[in-house]
Amino acid sequence: MLRIKKLDLFIIRSFILLFLGTFFICLFIFIMQFLWRYVDELVGKGLALNVLSEFFFYATLTLVPTALPLAILLATLMTFGNFGERYELLAIKAAGISLLRVMRPLFIFTIFLCCISFYFQNVVAPKAQVKLWTLLISMKQKSPELEIPEGVFYDEIEGYNLYVKHKNKDTGALYNIMIYNFSDGFENAHVIVADSGKLEMTADKQHLNLHLYSGEMFENLKSQSGSIENVPYRRESFKEKHTIIEFNSNFNMVDESFMSNQYQSKNMAQLQSSVDSMTQIVDSIGKSYYNEAVTTVYKTGNNQQGKDAHEIKNKNLTSINTDSIFENLSLQEKQRIASSALNSAQNICNDWKFKSFNTEETDLRIRKHEMEWHKKIALSFSCLIFFFIGAPLGGIIRKGGLGMPVVVSVLIFIIYYIIDTTGYKMARDDKWILWTGLWISSIILAPVGAFLTYKSNNDSVVLNADTYINWIRKIVGIRDTRHLTKKEVIIEDPDYKQESDNLNLLCDKCETYISNNKLKRAPNYLTLWQKIDNDEDIVDINKHLEFIIEKLANSNNIKVISMLNNYPIMSVHAHRCPFNIPALNAVTGVLLPIGVIFYFRIWAFRIRLYKDLKLVNRTSRDLQDIIKTINK
Repeated sequence: MLRIKKLDLFIIRSFILLFLGTFFICLFIFIMQFLWRYVDELVGKGLALNVLSEFFFYATLTLVPTALPLAILLATLMTFGNFGERYELLAIKAAGISLLRVMRPLFIFTIFLCCISFYFQNVVAPKAQVKLWTLLISMKQKSPELEIPEGVFYDEIEGYNLYVKHKNKDTGALYNIMIYNFSDGFENAHVIVADSGKLEMTADKQHLNLHLYSGEMFENLKSQSGSIENVPYRRESFKEKHTIIEFNSNFNMVDESFMSNQYQSKNMAQLQSSVDSMTQIVDSIGKSYYNEAVTTVYKTGNNQQGKDAHEIKNKNLTSINTDSIFENLSLQEKQRIASSALNSAQNICNDWKFKSFNTEETDLRIRKHEMEWHKKIALSFSCLIFFFIGAPLGGIIRKGGLGMPVVVSVLIFIIYYIIDTTGYKMARDDKWILWTGLWISSIILAPVGAFLTYKSNNDSVVLNADTYINWIRKIVGIRDTRHLTKKEVIIEDPDYKQESDNLNLLCDKCETYISNNKLKRAPNYLTLWQKIDNDEDIVDINKHLEFIIEKLANSNNIKVISMLNNYPIMSVHAHRCPFNIPALNAVTGVLLPIGVIFYFRIWAFRIRLYKDLKLVNRTSRDLQDIIKTINK
């Protein structure tokens, strides 16, 4: 019998609270991105609140599957990051519970979220897409809200350009009005100038009442003139003029049937059925085109080409020297034949371009249907992939809150989005195999999730920044300095006389090493890669130095402690061959670009080792002087 333990409840409770918060945040971000794309269709249309609410509701339903993967990634990162930061994950592992066991309840919950994502894409989203696109098309067709600006031409009224210099916002009165009426065509434009006026909407919101006062109207009479050069016009002065302009400002919903053949409005069964029917149609059209291409039709009757074709067929000629026949013709016949051939080629080319256009459009529709079929599964599966990336990654970086998890999750999602978008475009343009383009993001990120889960389960430091920083510092040659301080409690006081003797011995070793190895001289490039030497002498010197520092660090004298900090931290292996395998060193030396880099690095470390040994000698002598003062 399956029993839910307290640990499982604790993990699920910690995850669900963060998941709900991150989900609504991600959903809000995607809605804002969607709104930004269609903001021009919403602003200035005077849409009712219920229309806008319906638009946002259907947009939210379609964006739920997109927001789920990012929400799961961010929530798992924050959950396991909090566990690691509060040492709860360490305590769980100390109790003998592995990371995979900790992830198990969330893994089951993520599978449930994958099913929800699939349900939304296969059942809810197609219906929501129909409603959403119907609203968008209706919004595009709705006339903008009437709002006449001051000092600029207003062209939102179809067939009219309206200019108003001033207007009274309280009464709606317009002053210094200029109207260009293009309803009868651009060449028959009516120009109206008026001192004042008023524009009102009718009760049915289908027309505008334009009231003008104290003005003039100019009209071309080109239709009544037979001459192009002399075009009469009519000028009319008026004290009051009233005009009705057609302007439909109502919001009218278009018919939803236009979405019936779109791939966004179909579930998986409908998509597969549409693909099968379209494939059958394409195959039948392709067969007819093939039969038309391979079948030669010989024309009969009075047509000379048909007679020639029958004559060639009856004589069973296997080859014809067309060049010699063409050269024996007259110039007029050559021109006629060339013109006829060109026209025939152009007609055939245009015919096949039209046929190829039809087949390419049908192929594109088939690909879009198949891509939508794969997308419903791939997007649901991405929830599971992001879980196996976020959970171990949170356990590795051990940072909770909204800081580091947000940065990491956004970077991962950007990488996923770039890969997914690239694959989608390649599949849509038929440059990649269709399933490869739709699943490329999952194919790339799934091994990453498996690798992170394995490393986190084994407590690896693969993503520990300090590890990589220390490695880079080691390669570049940057080293730390000593930071010894005076101890408050000392168990064993140093024997200054014995340490003074040790310092003498250390100085002798350093001088002997310097004289024997000639560190300042450039090493021989050829012999450098052949000599495998562990250099036990410098290792012994370093051990001797660290032993002295460890003993004298127990001193109460601040001068001794300060002098100990002057000792360098020596690199005892960087001045010799990079590898302990002779063959590998030989290969490195043969590969000149790499070998030269290593050669100059070794030379630089030899010079630094020489300076370190000299510094050790000077510091040791200074320490001996301080020790002599202490002994007195």
